[in-house]
Order: sequence, then C-alpha cells, then structure tokens
Amino acid sequence: MDLPLTDPFARPISYLRVSVTDRCDFRCTYCMAENMTFLPKAELLTLEELDRMCSAFIRLGVEKLRITGGEPLVRREIMTFFRAMGRHLERGALKELTLTTNGSQLRRFARDLAECGVRRVNVSLDTLDAEKFGRITRWGRLAQVLDGIAAAQEAGLRVKINTVALKGENEAELFDLVDWCAQGDMDLTFIEVMPMGDIGGEDRLDQYWPLSDLRARLATRYTLTDLPERTGGPARYVRLEETGSKIGFITPLTHNFCESCNRVRLTCTGELYMCLGQEDMADLRAPLRGSDDDAALEAAIRAAIARKPKGHDFDYSRQQVAGQTLRHMSHTGG
Repeated sequence: MDLPLTDPFARPISYLRVSVTDRCDFRCTYCMAENMTFLPKAELLTLEELDRMCSAFIRLGVEKLRITGGEPLVRREIMTFFRAMGRHLERGALKELTLTTNGSQLRRFARDLAECGVRRVNVSLDTLDAEKFGRITRWGRLAQVLDGIAAAQEAGLRVKINTVALKGENEAELFDLVDWCAQGDMDLTFIEVMPMGDIGGEDRLDQYWPLSDLRARLATRYTLTDLPERTGGPARYVRLEETGSKIGFITPLTHNFCESCNRVRLTCTGELYMCLGQEDMADLRAPLRGSDDDAALEAAIRAAIARKPKGHDFDYSRQQVAGQTLRHMSHTGG
C-alpha cells in the first residue's frame, strides 16, 4: 500500500486536476449551455473535504495539482483552499500548484495566489475581438480578462494562454493571437474542441478546426521546431524560431495523447474520472464522508486507478461525433 499510484498500463499517476465548482461567470458556447442548472450546494465537497481529498492524493504520489472549474475563482473563500494546499508545496511533497481560469477574477486574486505558492496560471482566451469574445463566452467582457492577465503578470505569475481552435470563429485571428502572446511574453496553447455535453444548439462539427490544419498555417509564416519538453499535461510544443515563443498543441482528436497520460480528474462532487473521454468514474465522496480515517478513501483511490483505461474514444471522422460524453466540460473540470 506504500507504492505510488500506477495504472494498469504502468503509467504513474502524478497529476490531479480538481474542479472546485461547476459554476462559472461565463457561458462559453463550446463548454456549456446558456441556461445551465448547477449542482445543489450540499452535493459539493466542502473546502475542508477538498483539502482532505487532495492531501490523500499527494500522500499517494501526486506531485502536480491543477485547480479548475467551472471558474475556480468564483467559489466562495477559495483562497482558504489554496493556502491549505500551499503547505504541501512548502514541505516539498507537491511540486506545482496551479490553476486554469477564464481570467475574470484575476485582478482580485492574483497577488493572493502568488502568496500561496502559485507560480503560473493558464488563462482561457479564444479571441482578441471584444464583440466576438462576447459572442463566444455569452456573458464575458474582454477588457476584464485582459486586465486580469495584466494583474497576474504584475503579481509575478507566468501566464499561458489556452485557445480553443474554433472553425469560423478565430481562424482569421491565428497570427494576431500568436503575435500578441509573443509581445506579452506569454506561451500559447491551442486546443481542439472536444465532444462533451449538450451545448444548446451548437454543432461540434461546425466548431471543429483540426490542429493539423492550424499548424500547417503557422508553418507558412514561421519556422516551427519541435521541442521535447513536457509540462506534465497533454500538450506537445514547438518553438517559433522567428520570435522564440513557444506554442503548444493539445490534439485529442487528430492525434490523441493517451499513451503518456499521467492524470486523473476529480469533480467538485467527489467523482474521480480516470479518463476525460470515458464515462467510467469512481465515487470518492462516500468513503471520504463515511469515515474520519483515510484508509477507505485511499483504498478507493487505488481501486479507481486500477480501472484507468488505455485511452478515450473521441472521434469526428465520417462527419459524425463519436465518443461524445454526456457530461459538460464544466462538470469534469477544464
């Protein structure tokens, strides 16, 4: 029982992504429906329970913790949780504490995050056009996000921009986004849209822009050099020789990255998803709440990891969406 977490395919599980809330102040068209029904508060893990849950994973060998949502920074008193996780950084058990955010609340929380030991944040941003930004996010304001990014950099946080490649929406902005990130000393990662949840009338095939095409367009202007580095996640990176900037590609459809998967996802209700693209999950809330002792919880975690599949089934071939999951991305965590 002292062995680190390892799945059936000999992949060590060292990366936990934790959704602390399913709520968000945006309603991005590829992520959720505009009129969402959110979970009752009683179903969510308390901040104290999230602390206990994450601490158990860290004892079992998790070294990287990414906090997600929904939008994690809209959770009431969330800095209490970040401060609690900071103690694992201080003693060296946790190597990285970070988060993915839409940036709307960074002006409020950037300095607090830095004081908790967060060194970098991923900000989801799909366009630099204010009108288009409003259309994609439904409820968001671009100026607020750009101000949040500025606040994060002022606080000393390294910012990486995550951009979902959306056909017909941000194709024309490809070079503008790349140049803007290069000028701001921010890395940029492009993500293929994934078939998750009912998004209220939007068509996944209409949204899908394969990153093989996006990369080919980049190559018409820049010299792309493949980089061997990994940051613990699924991205593959290139350097643009003309600017020195780093571009990542997350390609669950055109080239899945399952062979090196080292991560699992915990929802805000205590469900552990061993694969983003599969419906199988383990209920960890029951053993957590069933005993003050963590033995049952740790046993449940190990049993879940023993069921981790080799890969997902996402597929857009033959002009249909195959392998679609019923839950929204905001439920599992971005």
